[in-house]
Amino acid sequence: MRILSISKEKDLKRVMQEIGVDTYGIKIMLPKTQAYLAKVVSLNNVSANILKQEMLSLGGDVAVSRDSLTGRVKKTDCLIIGNLSQFKKLSNKLQMQPFGLNKITQDLKVALKNFQEDNLELVLGKYRLNFDARSYIMGIVNVTPDSFSGDGLSLRSIDEITDFAQKLVEDGADILDIGGESTRPGAKPISIKEELARVIPVIKSVSRKINIPLSIDTYKPEVAKQALDNGADMVNDITALKDSSMAKVISRYKAGVVIMHMQGLPRSMQVNPKYLSLIDEIIEYLTKAMDRGINNGIPKEKIVIDPGIGFGKTTEHNLEVIKRLKEFKVLGRPILIGTSRKSFIGGILNIDPKERVFGTISSCVIAAGNGANIFRVHDVKALKQALLVRDIINK
Repeated sequence: MRILSISKEKDLKRVMQEIGVDTYGIKIMLPKTQAYLAKVVSLNNVSANILKQEMLSLGGDVAVSRDSLTGRVKKTDCLIIGNLSQFKKLSNKLQMQPFGLNKITQDLKVALKNFQEDNLELVLGKYRLNFDARSYIMGIVNVTPDSFSGDGLSLRSIDEITDFAQKLVEDGADILDIGGESTRPGAKPISIKEELARVIPVIKSVSRKINIPLSIDTYKPEVAKQALDNGADMVNDITALKDSSMAKVISRYKAGVVIMHMQGLPRSMQVNPKYLSLIDEIIEYLTKAMDRGINNGIPKEKIVIDPGIGFGKTTEHNLEVIKRLKEFKVLGRPILIGTSRKSFIGGILNIDPKERVFGTISSCVIAAGNGANIFRVHDVKALKQALLVRDIINK
């Protein structure tokens, strides 16, 4: 007797083929092997009880608040428990139901489709990134004097910074993220003039010599505009398009965008951050940010999401985000993760930023297994090797 630990559909299909299962039988049974937990937030009691009874009739279940069953509360969150086959049957049964349950059917179908989707693409100008094939690395180019990790390049010449960028590409970077303003906890903002003076000469030089996508790490529309004018292909916006002018600039240039979750502002974000439901709140925040972008003309296919490790989060929050990263797949877009040399790693290992390479690699490999597609790091070569081994094993 063996207990199998297989989650990928193609691997499960191969096992059934090895047994000699009929082709039609495989088609019927595969959905029964894939178990899911789907959470519905704040459903009225009538709908919740119908939902529970329908799922029970299919051999699944729905966890609801005890007080909703007694009528002490009017609404409850619901945890739907079942396999893919049961979820599909549930969707069919709910289509004709009243009390808003037909809307849940549509939401469930979209969520399941996004969650199962691995063949995502991101088009950045002439570059096409296919995330079904492998993981991608975003190398960090900090043109700042005050980076938390001690890698600020603002005092070097343009040629030296360009050489540094070229070395990142040789080490395996697929994208370069160029930034001129530190967003470390407690950082003070700088003027547009100062930020432009730091990053634009670098982008001009790097874009002439390097043939991979360039990202500008900024939340200022004017900096983004000039960066896109001079060779950048994407904007990495830590404020998640809260300034509608930023979304309009990105749309006009047909650029890509990284939208990131942050609680508070860099100067104060690490002062006692609190959440009632961490993952729910981050997903809601990113959903609204995506809607802002789409409503301002940015195609969904141009958007990357970032849950914002270290931005308004305690060590425990950061660890939970990495552990539950796969849940962000319901948004249907590539997931970027930025754990590189961050303080939660230092807190675990009790070491300084420049010594956090192994901790960074460990966190990234785990994040890759949990659904991350792009990894923003300082130590490109080490991560490139680790992810290559991981991607080959995971094929």
